[in-house]
Amino acid sequence: MIPLGPRTLRLFFTVFALFALALSCRHGAIPSAAEGCQDDRDCKLDRLCERGQCIWPDERKPPAVTSTDGGTESSTPDAGFVSDAGAAPMVVANRRRSPYRIPAKVPAVIWTHRTKGPIFGVPLLLPDGATAVGSHDHAVHIVDPVGSPRWSFATGDLIFATPVLGPTGSLYIGSGDDHLYAIDLNTLTLTWRSKLGNCTASRGVGPEQSRCDVDGGPTVGRDGTLYVGGDGLFALFPNGKVRWHFATGGRVSTAPAVLDNGTIVFGSLDDTFYAVSPDGRKLWDFRTNGDIESSPTLTDDGSLVFGCDDHKVYSLSQDGALRWAFSTGGEVRASPAIGRDGSVLVGSFDGLFYSILSSGVLNWAFRTGDRIASSATVDSEGAMVFGSQDDRLYALESNGQLRWSVELGGDIDSSPTLGPDGTIYVGSDDHNLYALRSLD
Repeated sequence: MIPLGPRTLRLFFTVFALFALALSCRHGAIPSAAEGCQDDRDCKLDRLCERGQCIWPDERKPPAVTSTDGGTESSTPDAGFVSDAGAAPMVVANRRRSPYRIPAKVPAVIWTHRTKGPIFGVPLLLPDGATAVGSHDHAVHIVDPVGSPRWSFATGDLIFATPVLGPTGSLYIGSGDDHLYAIDLNTLTLTWRSKLGNCTASRGVGPEQSRCDVDGGPTVGRDGTLYVGGDGLFALFPNGKVRWHFATGGRVSTAPAVLDNGTIVFGSLDDTFYAVSPDGRKLWDFRTNGDIESSPTLTDDGSLVFGCDDHKVYSLSQDGALRWAFSTGGEVRASPAIGRDGSVLVGSFDGLFYSILSSGVLNWAFRTGDRIASSATVDSEGAMVFGSQDDRLYALESNGQLRWSVELGGDIDSSPTLGPDGTIYVGSDDHNLYALRSLD
């Protein structure tokens, strides 16, 4: 054996240390955008990070789709269908303002309705006081005003979407099984379901399984046309027939907005914000540096605001020009609300809830204990309520001061709905729909 001198030994150990450091850095490297996640905290809800991808636990098996209640399925365009010319608009540019008041004192939980999965979407109050909400148990649930179950309908996969009430009384809900469903609320039966996109695998976890998921919308236009995200943006006649499909380079995971002139605006997971004409032609687009998983909101001065995974909140004019971009410390997936003073109100994955002036300058910020995916609801006096992944529901005054907070049983990614009597309805990752009201 040849003896090694001190200089040779130092060189040997230096090379060895550099090799070990390279291996360590490779093991702990931040995954690329294509890989998707670094650890479980990068994944939505209770998904797990494995090999850079967010997946659901193996025991979650999607049930077979049942349509034994007489519903029909649509997937082909029907250019001859004449829509209801008298249809009223639904959500054209939701500012998330409510005409009702948030409780002045800490509310108590007056009832809960338990599902078999996390609740991500916004609860919808129906005209008779019942609540409709989708769950990751693959079903949409209708709950009586006292919290007892009235009816549920199973789809074929997870429901991230928020139910929408149509002008003729239909309840619309999208599912991860690539379908948009229309339910007759009078008979509680399926009217139709429309398959959107051409994905060969419609359920489960993976790029092909999730590409056509119907998580964004629908938004109902003034003529009754349904605009819904999935594998691009779809326009549907009220009978579920596809009117047109605008293809994008990534999935459209949130609800579009419809402007007064009929232009449809929305973001996509291809890092682009689009404006499309009522007949499906692209008018303009705006490139960002991250996925857009925030629905656009129209401000009081007519500009468009939305959040982005590049940690920014963007404000655009209606012709697509950048007005300002506000930087936060994390992804912005909540949809902005507009305060009574015209400020932009939105939370970020950095755990902060921001009030941004219409000029793009910070007004104030409020810190919670974890990431914020919940969109705020603004009451008639300018107070706001939203959830956080620290399991708490927060109510703030219009100046950003804490009014109260309530701890629930899990992350609150759902956005709260405010009822006429001050009751707050919100879903949680603990599988429960909550109703909270002040008892004083």
